[in-house]
Amino acid sequence: MNTVPVVIVGAGPTGLTAATLLAQYGVECLVLERWETIYPLPRAATLDDEVHRILARLGLRDDFAAISRPHRGLRLIDRNMRVLAEFQRDTAPGRHGYPQGSTFDQPELESILRTNLKRYPTATLRGGIEVTGLTQDGSGVVVDVTDRTTGTAESIRAAYVLGCDGANSLARASIGGSMQDLKFEQRWFVIDVLTEADLGQWEGAHQLCDPARAGTYMRIGKTRYRWEFQLTPGETADDYPDLDRLHPLISRWTGNIPVTELEIVRAAEYTFRAQMADRWRDRRLFLLGDAAHLTPPFIGQGMCAGVRDAMNLAWKLAGVLGATLPETVLDTYEIERKHHARAIIKLAKLIGAAMTAGGELGNIIRRAVAPRLRHVPGLIDLATDSETPPLRRCDLVVRPRLRRTLAGRLCPNAVLDGDRRFDDVAAGRFAIVTSTEPSAEQRAEAEHRGAVLITARPGSELHRWLTEGRAQSAIVRPDGTVLAASKQLSRLYKVLPTPASTMIR
Repeated sequence: MNTVPVVIVGAGPTGLTAATLLAQYGVECLVLERWETIYPLPRAATLDDEVHRILARLGLRDDFAAISRPHRGLRLIDRNMRVLAEFQRDTAPGRHGYPQGSTFDQPELESILRTNLKRYPTATLRGGIEVTGLTQDGSGVVVDVTDRTTGTAESIRAAYVLGCDGANSLARASIGGSMQDLKFEQRWFVIDVLTEADLGQWEGAHQLCDPARAGTYMRIGKTRYRWEFQLTPGETADDYPDLDRLHPLISRWTGNIPVTELEIVRAAEYTFRAQMADRWRDRRLFLLGDAAHLTPPFIGQGMCAGVRDAMNLAWKLAGVLGATLPETVLDTYEIERKHHARAIIKLAKLIGAAMTAGGELGNIIRRAVAPRLRHVPGLIDLATDSETPPLRRCDLVVRPRLRRTLAGRLCPNAVLDGDRRFDDVAAGRFAIVTSTEPSAEQRAEAEHRGAVLITARPGSELHRWLTEGRAQSAIVRPDGTVLAASKQLSRLYKVLPTPASTMIR
């Protein structure tokens, strides 16, 4: 029986992100995917700058820039295409070093993720492999698989298994988990179109606030466009078998462009749900991505949440396997990510209801209220800010219960010198950011623990960040999250893991 430290079930963005991060730490991992090649149809289409930052951490800064477009924000429109409100996002690099939002084609993203993974000899991807069973014992997990081409069955032994196998997760079933319904379900029709013609539309998301048929439009690539329309009771995707039937739905955006210049890439029915797995871990088996949570798409956070899962867990698992961190750190994964994912789902439900609920009365309210939203102090900043909620207090997020601090939030990916940013210097290690001059003993202690010391010079972005957070120093974890912050550097050494995580190889 073959043995490997980590088996990852599923080669979507979540699984590929986890595999790459583990490989960067030198951890041997095997990714098992039931499809022989990349699933060809687009699904996710947007991500925020936090996740863009993670892609850069994987080594995909330039590759992703080549296949993506900055997302310019959100425009609310009525059934007559009149603009009710507009929330613009800055397309210039923000606190994380990238545009606040980007659109892309998921198969293209998966392609560059797969190509990038080949750079790491410790990571292996096997396609056309069906995982049929997961059985745990005291020291590992037996993964039963079948080759879908030859029918050959085999078993693989892993120290840990990451279930990144989607909404119908075998991994979730194997740990006796179930999905909790968070009270949201809508049927939508998703249409992806390819055309060389320029539609001439504003390049942000258009939310159609129409009680008869809510909808969304956005450009997701140089020649790719997406529409989503809520289906009415009794309707199905089969009611729209060809472009002639689809054209009336999208014609308000395509205008006089002939139908012959439009090519349907995908037209499929989806049920948007809000669900959360009741448990995300059983001993050595973890759930990530859609196996753990399903998010309505109204704020574009479905795929993002899975990538964040991978970022949260990978460095902890690498530290445990490398004997640089205690196994108890794995207990923080579900604590941190479950609370965060639930907050995102609640926000998506709220936005979805605000945009689509209420029938004709809701439409009247939206027409009256939306144009006045720009006058509400701070609302536009709130609507366009890509920052997500802080992580929950736990062993790796040390903060007072009642006082707001930097702990649990992401450190800015600030420019430090030249073109180098915080992430380039931290390089997957714990970092100590301080606006005070460390003593020789403190420098030696940081080096001994494998942490990097970064000085926040007066006037710099990091210095302003610390000052606004009422701190002079902060410990930043390998995933960019602040472990603890204080006005005294000496206090932070008491909560810095010993030894700290090693540098990415």
